[in-house]
Amino acid sequence: MGLMEEIWNDVVMTVIVLVGALLIRAVLRHVIKKVVAALVARGGHERQDVGAVARSVLIKASGLDDERNRQRVETLGSLMRNIVDVVLVVVVLLTILSIFGVPTAPLLASAGIGGVAIGFGAQSLVKDYLSGIFMLAEDQFGVGDIIQVNGLRGTVQEVTLRITKMREPGGTVWYVRNGEVLSLGNESQGFATAFIDVPVAIDEDPQHVQSILRSALATVGEEPEWQEIFLDGPSVLGVDSMSEGTMVIKVWIKTLPDQQWSATREVRGRAQRALTEAGVRGPILPGIGRSQPAAG
Repeated sequence: MGLMEEIWNDVVMTVIVLVGALLIRAVLRHVIKKVVAALVARGGHERQDVGAVARSVLIKASGLDDERNRQRVETLGSLMRNIVDVVLVVVVLLTILSIFGVPTAPLLASAGIGGVAIGFGAQSLVKDYLSGIFMLAEDQFGVGDIIQVNGLRGTVQEVTLRITKMREPGGTVWYVRNGEVLSLGNESQGFATAFIDVPVAIDEDPQHVQSILRSALATVGEEPEWQEIFLDGPSVLGVDSMSEGTMVIKVWIKTLPDQQWSATREVRGRAQRALTEAGVRGPILPGIGRSQPAAG
């Protein structure tokens, strides 16, 4: 009778432990779910108090959009849920074994040795996951970003704890293991800048040329089709170099990330038209003694 009573008590304690663990799991997963939902919602709400144009600029300039924020937060939430499950399983298992009088010290020692062996065997996998956790937590990049990593350049399509999926401009999809990323360049965070060379004839008046360029480029960043792209400039910096028959005027622009290419083409085109209309000559061809049309 004593033995049966002891077994019954152990069974009751086991049930209590299991029920308690399930309740704790449900509460923790609910909390994680609420936190994830709040963080995803906050990513959009924080930008709803500004105008449409300003919101677009802030979203693109910061490198954060709704999809990127959602994926990052949900991935971290999934990681937290997995950690909760693993910890609870280990604690419950050890507690139940202790209730039934099974020595846990040898099991812990064996588990430690086994963990070390597995760690050595799967160290590259562990490295990938740890790197992925830090990449997401530090928000190094996200979906839609243009990045350079391991000699590759492309747009990020998916970020997981183990790999990063990116597509090159030519269409090739690359799968990069997170643990192999030693240095990474993100072209989609903050802003982009570009220097534009405007060559003219070496005997032109530099002050006159700069005055023409400033007048021609003064309002480009205020026009509706460009005000979301230009963050600053264009700024005419002055004479950058002189060689043979060419004088180069340097122009600087600051734009949203990865938008400097279209802005550069627009600035070059306006500079070309303005200089041509003002009669400013282009670079003098060596050995010919005459100038090309003004080129931007």
